[in-house]
Amino acid sequence: MRRARPGAMPRGTAERALTSVEAGADFDKESESAQTQAPDREVEVEVSKLWHITLSVSGAQAPLKEVRRALEQLAHDHPFLLTSRYATDHAEIRYWEEARDLHDAAAVALRLWGEHRQSAKLPPWEIVGLEVIDRETYHLRIAEGYGPPPAAPVGVHPY
Repeated sequence: MRRARPGAMPRGTAERALTSVEAGADFDKESESAQTQAPDREVEVEVSKLWHITLSVSGAQAPLKEVRRALEQLAHDHPFLLTSRYATDHAEIRYWEEARDLHDAAAVALRLWGEHRQSAKLPPWEIVGLEVIDRETYHLRIAEGYGPPPAAPVGVHPY
């Protein structure tokens, strides 16, 4: 441990070097100054929401055991996966995604299959359907008896 008086230069340095650190991307000087001038005004901050995703994929037939193993690996790689239903030529994946808005949630969902195709050894199927609904709509549908039932049997199941 080096002992020196506060503000003293390290040994062997001719002058003190100063560095600056830039503010983060979400730092806004105008909103900060407005907040200090009028503390009773609220600054609107975007908050993530939960979105229920149903992703449907299909393609050429694949052995049922391989489809199941691939979907189980996907569930392991993507821990928010609720349930998957599958057959030899199609599958449906349901899960919750946290995102700022519907566009972000849909973009992440559309990348899911392709990004995990190699790591989970998923069949070379194409995405044929996507449903993205907010949490409130999901619960409203369930309460009214519409839409898919809650994913109670979590995991990978055949149709």
